[in-house]
Amino acid sequence: MPVEDDPHTGRRVLLKLSGEAFGGGQVGLDPDVVRGIARQIAAGHRAGTQVAVVIGGGNFFRGAQLQQRGMERARADYMGMLGTVMNCLALQDFLEKEGVDTRVQTAITMGQVAEPYIPRKAIRHLEKGRVVIFGAGAGMPYFSTDTVSAQRALEIKCDAVLMSKHGVDGVYTADPRTDPAAKKLDTLTFSEALSSNLRVVDAAAFSLCMDNHLPMLVFGMEGEDAITRAIKGEKIGTLVTAG
Repeated sequence: MPVEDDPHTGRRVLLKLSGEAFGGGQVGLDPDVVRGIARQIAAGHRAGTQVAVVIGGGNFFRGAQLQQRGMERARADYMGMLGTVMNCLALQDFLEKEGVDTRVQTAITMGQVAEPYIPRKAIRHLEKGRVVIFGAGAGMPYFSTDTVSAQRALEIKCDAVLMSKHGVDGVYTADPRTDPAAKKLDTLTFSEALSSNLRVVDAAAFSLCMDNHLPMLVFGMEGEDAITRAIKGEKIGTLVTAG
């Protein structure tokens, strides 16, 4: 039966991917890294999960960092949004090489390379067994891709948002890169994360999920099957809930 007519009736998740990971720690794009990420998403998708994806653009541009170097923030953010679209197209290419039908939707109209972001159309793609990749952030400056991930997950009625992180495998009591006493948490509530000022995910994303009772899984991208395990709903990382 063709993928087109093979509805995925399992759970629906929004996967947030770190842009920095796409560069393999460098500026630009590492095809081997993207190929490995695509294989993991394809494996989770084949298990019956509907998968939508938001990708950061930190391997190309980060608006806040460009602002620190003297650029006007809104313009720098738009540059970052265009960087996310380059990552989307790369992931689409490697997913389709894995045999997964894929659509890219962008918040900034660019008809020659992607569809415009239309939530109901995205839902229909997911129901038909396609992976949908959202690019260009929210289409507005001052919004992080963490926040966009929560917003998109709510609008297309996902069961969970999966926040993959580069260099950290969950939520800790403090920054594990600077505090050796930091302990990893298996579960916590959004209100605890906000009151403790845990910045592994943007506060706006935590608030959106808390207000709408959308579970969030924070996990590390490292490992050969971490993304697949998260998509399948296995125990990994830190589960954040409304309590």
